[in-house]
Amino acid sequence: MGPLLGRWPEVSVFSIIDILLVAILIYEFLKLVKGTRAWHMMVGVGALALFVYLVRLGKLTTFNWLVSTILPYAAFALIVVFAAEIRQALAKLGRQLSFWRSSSPESETYDDIVLAANLFSQNQTGALMVIEREIGLRTFIESGVAMDARLSYDLLASIFRPSAPLHDGAAIIHRDRIAAAACFLPLSMNPVLSTQLGTRHRAGIGITEETDSVAVIVSEETGAISLAVAGTIERDLSAEQLRRRLSELLHRYVPPAALPTITAAAEGGEESGETRAQLGDTGVRPEVER
Repeated sequence: MGPLLGRWPEVSVFSIIDILLVAILIYEFLKLVKGTRAWHMMVGVGALALFVYLVRLGKLTTFNWLVSTILPYAAFALIVVFAAEIRQALAKLGRQLSFWRSSSPESETYDDIVLAANLFSQNQTGALMVIEREIGLRTFIESGVAMDARLSYDLLASIFRPSAPLHDGAAIIHRDRIAAAACFLPLSMNPVLSTQLGTRHRAGIGITEETDSVAVIVSEETGAISLAVAGTIERDLSAEQLRRRLSELLHRYVPPAALPTITAAAEGGEESGETRAQLGDTGVRPEVER
């Protein structure tokens, strides 16, 4: 046993750390690409690399020359092919680093988003609201109609009213202001997603894949409320569940508030003009407890 153990190289603490770091990098990379288009690309690249290695063991002079000439440019080709995955990895790293950065608590809440989502859910009105966090959304804000208006339940209800010109697209929210409406977002190409998800849901997931934003989605077909974050989606949330999740994700306290409920017209008559003017075309009466 003595001579056998003597053949093993001396292992230092730095060697163990080096091996662990390489293993963690490989594991995180494989976890990042698993279930995406890049996974199949990785299999193809691996098979191609194995084929090239086997060919270079032979005496195919011309093929070896061709591979030696093209190989230095392979790194640039991989960057182009895996551009989306590289962006996601860098965004994830930035989110993890910013998690440790201390930030002062903000007084504003996003309860207006919860109220608006509940309204859209009851009326089965499609809506997509994106909340900006650490990573800026300026590129997507510029693709829509700039507003820079204070966030409010009434404004959100007006933006996503089916007859409104800005109801298509996403409303991007920066702190306590609506930065823009009718914004175009990247669609998620994740093949694992359910085929029942439409363009609005895929856009909400897509923006959270590339940034650390949070997307609130209301289905036009079913009125179901969904929440997308970090490329995943939580479906069929109630208004209270949405409020709690936003409070957790945004690290701020969101106090409970009465949700707007749909009110029917009084039996045997219609509501007065003053009441109709207060409710507008949505037919919703927000009742706030005091």
